[in-house]
Amino acid sequence: MAEKTFVCISCYYKGYEFMDEIKKLGNKVILITSENLKDKKWPWHAIDEVYYMQELEPSVWNTDHLVQGFSHLMKDNRIDAVIALDDYDVEKAALIRETFRIPGMGQTTHRYFRDKLAMRQMALDNEIEVPQFSSIFNNAKLEEFTAQNPPPWVLKPRSEASASGISKINSVEELWPAIEKLGEERHKFLLESFKPGDVYHVDSLVFEKEIIFTSASRYLSPPMEVSHEGGVFRTKTLEKNSEEYIALEKANKKVLTKFGLVYGATHTEFIRGKADGKWYFLETSSRVGGAHIPDLVEASTGINIWREWAKIEDSLLKKTKYSLADSTDFTAGLIIALAKEQKPDTKQFECKYVSQFLDLDYHIGIIYKDKDEKNIQKCLDDAAVKITQDILNILPPKMKPTA
Repeated sequence: MAEKTFVCISCYYKGYEFMDEIKKLGNKVILITSENLKDKKWPWHAIDEVYYMQELEPSVWNTDHLVQGFSHLMKDNRIDAVIALDDYDVEKAALIRETFRIPGMGQTTHRYFRDKLAMRQMALDNEIEVPQFSSIFNNAKLEEFTAQNPPPWVLKPRSEASASGISKINSVEELWPAIEKLGEERHKFLLESFKPGDVYHVDSLVFEKEIIFTSASRYLSPPMEVSHEGGVFRTKTLEKNSEEYIALEKANKKVLTKFGLVYGATHTEFIRGKADGKWYFLETSSRVGGAHIPDLVEASTGINIWREWAKIEDSLLKKTKYSLADSTDFTAGLIIALAKEQKPDTKQFECKYVSQFLDLDYHIGIIYKDKDEKNIQKCLDDAAVKITQDILNILPPKMKPTA
């Protein structure tokens, strides 16, 4: 089968397994990444060419320069696919595809997987439950929204990949100064009703518009013994016969079908309202989940989302048959926290339920797996207490892992 050329775009250090798998499948790999990441441990054995972009600010490149550089790249390369490895790169990849007429998600569709305002409007139009929301372009419309929907509200960026820039607003008196402070950036934000509840994530693979793989998990809040809220990131997979899993699988299918995703990996989040028990759509994305969620999914199911995504891309380009391996059914749990030491001691966490200790500088990361969900919950609770007491390094919320 003829070699295909994949250009992978990433302003973060990720996608190692995707590029490794694409190369194993007999393709050429070109990486475009940020200049400050040139010393990272990229899969150099799998990368044929690499080009660097200067960052204007974290994750932001000069898109005119990106297009100009890509035009030079096209002179000597027949590019078959452009892959965004991180949420921040979805817009960059869509721009490149549109400009050079390369197949894949364009700038219109990408907004439904990146722009939270577009997502909410699309969901609303398709009778998918979402928290009440409003654009903040127009003062009169905003006043109408606040009159009809009591506080608290959440003021959030339309295109941020994490909790960066999100603020909780408790009154109209707080709202207007917060909006004025945005200045010329005002159009980049939206306002929505604050919905207390448990937050869940669904990680999927889509092939020719069919969802061929689903893993559903719940983000866990800190146990009561842990005093520093938000200092420890935890999530746990759901059992497939649970009421939560069944409801999330149905909700996720409706979102991905209505949003028009044809193929690839997705990470979608929902919240179950504490007041009414309803499932509300929060956001979706056309990429693999961050914060080592793929490692959690692999421990639970045996499916490596990065590698399967690579196989899907390869299969579609080469018009070959693709089939997903059978998955396993373990409960898995993930815990990650910032650490005071570069390589924290993990001996106190060793037990038969540990699937993997993540190799991360100035972090501690553990993945547990077992058939019994109760064992995993106890491991996560015990680990959270130990980490908070002995290892945790508290930094501002913007330093939390991106999911």
